[in-house]
Amino acid sequence: MSAGTATARYDGLTISLHWATAALVVLQFALAEFWDFFPRPTKHLMVVSHMSFGLILTAIFALRLFWRTRPGRVSFPAEPGLMGRAAKGVHHLLYTLLALEIPLGFFTRWTDNHPLSFFGLLIPSPFGDFSKPVGEWVDQIHDITAWSIVVLAGLHALAALYHHYSLKDGVLRRMLPTA
Repeated sequence: MSAGTATARYDGLTISLHWATAALVVLQFALAEFWDFFPRPTKHLMVVSHMSFGLILTAIFALRLFWRTRPGRVSFPAEPGLMGRAAKGVHHLLYTLLALEIPLGFFTRWTDNHPLSFFGLLIPSPFGDFSKPVGEWVDQIHDITAWSIVVLAGLHALAALYHHYSLKDGVLRRMLPTA
């Protein structure tokens, strides 16, 4: 596609779900990385917010998967060659990591033997109590997966900016809320 010829765009719901997912991933990561720098009442609010927004992310991700796999959705041909396969691979890996991270978030709280909280509504573990080493192990996997998502999402964003500013091929414009 040559510069300036990409006028086709994703539908509004696809764009909204993409940016909602991106915003929630950044918010979730920031909350988890910074809550230890705050005193107890603020830290507790940040933890509860993290869980609550995690449940919202769960719903958005489920809707996104449903919307993405529906028949007749707008899709654009992948870039040919190695770059196209790499882009598709990163997209699939991001979806896979998000699909792993969401239940890990639930299990992180439950394996610490605490209920999940959705803006104060407590959701107890359906599994009973866990040992401290199990809780620590699940928490480590949750952290590693979170960092992996953030690094890949950052590379994804850099690739979009490369397409926009260097290749000038309209790839980023297809996903922007306004053209």
